[in-house]
Amino acid sequence: MFKLRRYPGNPVLRPEPNNEWESSSVFNPAIVYSNGLFHLLYRGVGADGISRIGYAASLDGFDFFRFNKPVFTPKLISEPRGCEDPRAVKLNGRFYVTYTAYSEKGTKICLASTQNFISWKRLETKLSEEDDKDGALFPEKIKNKYVLFHRPTHGEPMGIWIGYSDNLSDWYGQKEVMAPLGERSWEGNKIGAGPPPVKTEKGWLLMYHGVDENGVYRAGVAMFDLEDPSKLLYRHPYPILKPERDYEVRGKIPRVVFPCGICKVENKYYVYYGAADRVVCVAVADKKELMKLFD
Repeated sequence: MFKLRRYPGNPVLRPEPNNEWESSSVFNPAIVYSNGLFHLLYRGVGADGISRIGYAASLDGFDFFRFNKPVFTPKLISEPRGCEDPRAVKLNGRFYVTYTAYSEKGTKICLASTQNFISWKRLETKLSEEDDKDGALFPEKIKNKYVLFHRPTHGEPMGIWIGYSDNLSDWYGQKEVMAPLGERSWEGNKIGAGPPPVKTEKGWLLMYHGVDENGVYRAGVAMFDLEDPSKLLYRHPYPILKPERDYEVRGKIPRVVFPCGICKVENKYYVYYGAADRVVCVAVADKKELMKLFD
């Protein structure tokens, strides 16, 4: 049975007691590989309970140097409780990050762009008002449209939806493209997009998280059509990563693996995930081995 291979030196990032803003937890990371560097964006939480986004860089994908200050902080009016769970892509020569804005009204998906991971531009997006999260932007236009997976957090059970845009602001054509499987399955309670989809010769590869009736988070994988990404071609019936190590089983929220970042380097996929809502970890997959799931 196929499984992602954990890096033996996990976690690759832990909370930093000397940095108040990330002294409690660091987790749910985005990744971009560009110009020979792994660029990692992650959710940091301090004693105040507010989520901010930090930045770290690496030459090999395992040993990271991180900035001591957050590179993206919440706006007090629209995001007073924090910016959560970034996902990153390189698109049109810039880096775009979707994240979840958290306020007293609930959660909604927001979008920002950068060229250097330090200076940011927030973009106005009308994807949703409230009660939406797990936004994952496709890394290229499809039929001249921007495409995004997301998960409305109202209604039961909660599945993965798709939306289209001509300008990254106004979104339309939204519908569910993948629903949780049966009540007693490993993903029976809810599912959500993980990292942004990856283009392969067989379709758009999507890693996602699934939650069972006991609140255990596992990671799965599915494939969508290249020309029509609303068309699900195949979903692997078994999780490819589940909480087994102590750092995944024990933490702020126990028994959680939550992938948010993926990048391809040579013939390997590096998958970055949050473990137990406390630390950042990485697992690796050989591309050929992973693609065999979709033969």
